[in-house]
Amino acid sequence: MRSRLLGVVLALIVLVLVGLGVPLGRNVAAAEQQEMFLDRLTDTSRFASLAQRPLIDDSPHLLRAELERYDELYDIGVAVVARDAPTVPLVASRNDLALGDPAVQDLVSKALAGRLPVAPELFAPWSDTKVVLAEPVLVDGEVRGAVITFSPTAKTRFEVLAWWALLLAGSLLVLALAVLLALPVVRWTLRPVQALDEATGKLLAAVVSGRPVPPVGAESGPPELRQLSRSFDQMAANVSDVLAAQRAFVADASHQLRNPLTALKLRLSNLEGHVDSEAEVHQVEALSETDRLNRILDELLAMARAESSSVDPVPVDVDKSVAARLSAWSSAAAAKEVHLVLDGERVGMALVPPRGVETILDALLDNALKFTAEGTLIVVDARKSGGVIRLSVADHGPGLQPDELERATDRFWRSPAHQNVPGSGLGLSIVRLLVERVDGTVALESPEDGGLKVVVTLPAV
Repeated sequence: MRSRLLGVVLALIVLVLVGLGVPLGRNVAAAEQQEMFLDRLTDTSRFASLAQRPLIDDSPHLLRAELERYDELYDIGVAVVARDAPTVPLVASRNDLALGDPAVQDLVSKALAGRLPVAPELFAPWSDTKVVLAEPVLVDGEVRGAVITFSPTAKTRFEVLAWWALLLAGSLLVLALAVLLALPVVRWTLRPVQALDEATGKLLAAVVSGRPVPPVGAESGPPELRQLSRSFDQMAANVSDVLAAQRAFVADASHQLRNPLTALKLRLSNLEGHVDSEAEVHQVEALSETDRLNRILDELLAMARAESSSVDPVPVDVDKSVAARLSAWSSAAAAKEVHLVLDGERVGMALVPPRGVETILDALLDNALKFTAEGTLIVVDARKSGGVIRLSVADHGPGLQPDELERATDRFWRSPAHQNVPGSGLGLSIVRLLVERVDGTVALESPEDGGLKVVVTLPAV
């Protein structure tokens, strides 16, 4: 954006320079040529006065020495013609003057008609042309002949070029100064815009992860953009407060609902043996539903804690956490005749929220045990590369369709093929929230031998 705004400013400056420079250049050229014309007109008029007596006395040869001397000094050819022979010079400073040229003859004809010379049209500095003036020789008001001067224009053209070069150099200097002055102005103007752009990019990540939204805090720039920055800060703070209140509500509601839910489950359990056989199946289903509600509340509470920004990420020993969770889940895996296998290498410390690795592994191992087939392996792999720790869990269950892999981390999303499997659809969402808190990633893959593989990357310490 800075380059575009600077381009617009420079384009306007260039237009102004062209609008002023072109007419000024033409005026300079016209002034130089007018000065040359007046100088040559004076000399031509002087020769017309000198030619009066020789033409009366029929002795134009008396002018030869004067004309040749003038030509020798100024390289300006001069010729005198009679009224009745305009193409044949009575006397000339040189023999190669182009009196027969149609343009010269037109000027001579006008002079013999008693018309005075007029300024020639503007000529370009790069055109090798000559200025030809023809003035009548008057004797007692009667035209007796004409004096023609052929003036080279090299000097005038060089002076015009010098002026144009000076104007061009001045324009370039003005343009350079304009760039130097425009750059800080453009930076000053766009500084709030850049701050807003950076803050907008950080807003979503901060709001999703529960971190405070960094304020724009633009203290320079146009007043309108500073006001926009303040409005953006207010909006971001309101959004952050609303989401914080929402998370607090979810956490509080989840926590408060557990007590009545526990009491309800206890009352349903106390009914065992006190209901008839036809209602016993409904009592068992009600107990199952209370267990399911209890799991959902636990996961909602875990999600609210994952979204909370009250606790900063800390270094965690990944190897120790992985070993502890595999040991804790070994009994559940053995009950299903599934083997937990640890692969990879020692990876050391990672930056995660407190108990983040344990929560991630609990969610991934819980999903893996739900879907993997009996007598298969669940492989937990940990590797470190380039400052990043890759932690993955692979099972041998039915897996997901390719179009379902990207949606699996959405809240409450469950594959249509797995609706009969207990769960709430929040496990992978919690994993994604925890990982995004530390700018990590979650990727779901379909291995060639079947099942599902979830790969989590965490920043190494």
